[in-house]
Amino acid sequence: VLLAIGRDACTRNIGLQTIGVKINEKNGKVPVNDEEQTNVPYVYAIGDILDGKLELTPVAIQAGRLLAQRLYGGSSRKCDYINVPTTVFTPLEYGSCGYPEEKAIDVYGKQNLEVYHTLFWPLEWTVPGRDNNTCYAKIICNKQDNNRVIGLHVLGPNAGEVTQGFAAAIKCGITKELLDETIGIHPTCAEVFTTMDITKSSGQDITQKGC
Repeated sequence: VLLAIGRDACTRNIGLQTIGVKINEKNGKVPVNDEEQTNVPYVYAIGDILDGKLELTPVAIQAGRLLAQRLYGGSSRKCDYINVPTTVFTPLEYGSCGYPEEKAIDVYGKQNLEVYHTLFWPLEWTVPGRDNNTCYAKIICNKQDNNRVIGLHVLGPNAGEVTQGFAAAIKCGITKELLDETIGIHPTCAEVFTTMDITKSSGQDITQKGC
């Protein structure tokens, strides 16, 4: 039995209280502003220790690089903690980049969003006859910004590879129209993002009858 219960932020005994750095007393993590600056102007924090940020090694590396460039290289670039591609490597992988639907509603308002979704059937599942309505794909679009994609989610084989590719497009500001204009590679799982036309608000059936 594997218990994946997270980790502790060991910040209570390293002297932060001596210099006045505040921590979240509930979890020991350090609140920072959008430049990783704590409440003490000359103290910065990066990585898993940040309160409310993702516990991912590539995020910590990127944040550290950008912080060094801002402090010593004259840069003003900040770490993007929203459009971070990530994957849960379960037997059926789950990948995401950008906002989850619930958070997007909180930030933008439900009336300003359009959510497209579909179930799909990977080609490699057709021969063994695996369930053709297990895999799922969804994009969340901001209607007030040219239907820009602000969230992408996929549940299926190789979700990590699919998500990594689309993450670059999301960073470039891809819209639903551009996705629709993209020619898909048939028959790949990623192709589903170029053919989605059913919105969640329509209530239409998204089950697939064939590959």
